[in-house]
Amino acid sequence: MPSRSWLVARRLTLMLTGMMLVFAAQAADPPNSKAKDAPVGHPVTVTKEMLGAGIVSSGTMLPTPIPVTGTRAKPVESWGKPLPYPIMIADRRNNRLIEITPDKRIVWEMQSPNLQIYRGNDDVFFTPDGNQMVVNEEDNYDFHFVDYQERAVTRTFGISDVSGNSGPYLNYPDDATMLADGKLVVADIRSCRVMIMNPDSSDIETQWGKPGACRHDPPHNFAYPNGAAPLENGDLLITEITDGWITRMTREGAVIWAVKAPHIHYVSDAFLTHDGEVVVADYVKPGGVVIFDPKTRKVSWEYRVASGEGMLDHPSLAKELPTGDIILNDDLRHRVLVIDRQTKHIIWQYGKTDSKGHAPGYLWNPDGLDLDFYHDWKAALAAPKAP
Repeated sequence: MPSRSWLVARRLTLMLTGMMLVFAAQAADPPNSKAKDAPVGHPVTVTKEMLGAGIVSSGTMLPTPIPVTGTRAKPVESWGKPLPYPIMIADRRNNRLIEITPDKRIVWEMQSPNLQIYRGNDDVFFTPDGNQMVVNEEDNYDFHFVDYQERAVTRTFGISDVSGNSGPYLNYPDDATMLADGKLVVADIRSCRVMIMNPDSSDIETQWGKPGACRHDPPHNFAYPNGAAPLENGDLLITEITDGWITRMTREGAVIWAVKAPHIHYVSDAFLTHDGEVVVADYVKPGGVVIFDPKTRKVSWEYRVASGEGMLDHPSLAKELPTGDIILNDDLRHRVLVIDRQTKHIIWQYGKTDSKGHAPGYLWNPDGLDLDFYHDWKAALAAPKAP
């Protein structure tokens, strides 16, 4: 096992490498460049809200990260109900990633290494091999690779605090995810485009939609896309804020179907259930979660509570768990919930309702999550400690 000093040195090296990539990109293409046909970037005013809590952590003594032993297709051993696997949470206004086990232990955490290059993490998705995560930051106009073992930013795409619609610039990027073939897909909301990128070169290999043409006409145009979820067969499920459109497309751009989500006011991050229905969050107050058949638009399940403990306030992401229950971010009530599919009761919660914080048991605007199928924390935590 590497020494603690080696690990600390390695993490610092990776952090500095990530920062150097950003600064090199900024130097190579400064925001105020006047060269003919040069991409144009617009510096962003950073507000107090965007800074959130600053650089914070739970203060928990973290265990050494464990190696990958599972895959999404063949996951590590389940913990069962109510939550079968640990979850990685993008704790947006705490500017950190934090992993919580089903018994609510903190086993992994990464605070912001630098608020200029890492702030407001919005969504987090493991790469297919489980060794890294892709993390997007809408109002920092960038997204990152984060190394699980090193707990460090290793690469940044976009120019932090600078918005734009071309070249290295992004304009409110959302749902950045690595595909099975190693390429990256990202929904660039305010540029009204969905892109597939080469992570080695940062080149855009495929782009659907274009800035200034923000209307629903897939695959040619999209109206503020805020989700691009990859499906098992390689298709993409794209959500558009305007009019709540959800579109299933192939990687070649063929539209399989496009429907308006029923009972939804502000569509956010659609996914498929195990039987091919769509589960989607309604990002309003009181918020909701809807499951419907995309062929008929018939709603098969809906959660919405008008007031009280069960009410949702701007939930941004909802997924079906392997148990069939629903996990979701309840962003502005500062909690992550599991809702029983049959009873519609909250059966698991992390975060204290309506109370923001960063100490153990608290979150502040948790805006993204992914299940950790890859690391067997159940076995690692049960193993006897060495004398």
